[in-house]
Amino acid sequence: MIVRLREGDESAFRVVFDQYSQKIYGLAYHFLKNREQSKEVVQETLLRLWEHRLKLDGEYPLAPWLYTIARRLTINMLRQTATSEAARKKLWLTIHPEHNETEEGILAADLERLTSHILNTLPQQQQMVFRLSRFEGLTYEEIAARMNISVHTVKYHLTGALKTLRACFNQSEILFPLLLFFLLY
Repeated sequence: MIVRLREGDESAFRVVFDQYSQKIYGLAYHFLKNREQSKEVVQETLLRLWEHRLKLDGEYPLAPWLYTIARRLTINMLRQTATSEAARKKLWLTIHPEHNETEEGILAADLERLTSHILNTLPQQQQMVFRLSRFEGLTYEEIAARMNISVHTVKYHLTGALKTLRACFNQSEILFPLLLFFLLY
């Protein structure tokens, strides 16, 4: 296969693509948890294979080479993501707080409506735990006593509710920390 790749055989490249693209995607997705970034890792890995095919040694298997490239690309993407998130946080802190009360009121009302809609889709016990925790400010122990369940069950239900909210807000492209800000203040 490597000899055919070195000769520029596109059908050999297609075989390699078919054989390794899903495996590379799985490796990248395991760390990145992002479909688009994982697809980029697959494309870039296989592009580098094609660009550097003349350097391949037929004595060595192709898979370790591909996984090494994919791993390096994944690590680089994680670094870029961390750097861009840090830059966004720094920018957020440097922005002068200018208030538009009308806009903030509309945003808060929209967030409240969306949150309420999502909460209504949760199982009854998750709803109750979330409302007691976030809206009434009760501790895990107080919630457990009021609902006659264990503290562990309270944590389980609250975690489930928060995961559901986070997923729904990610799909709606609303920042989850912004939601928590409005819920907590």
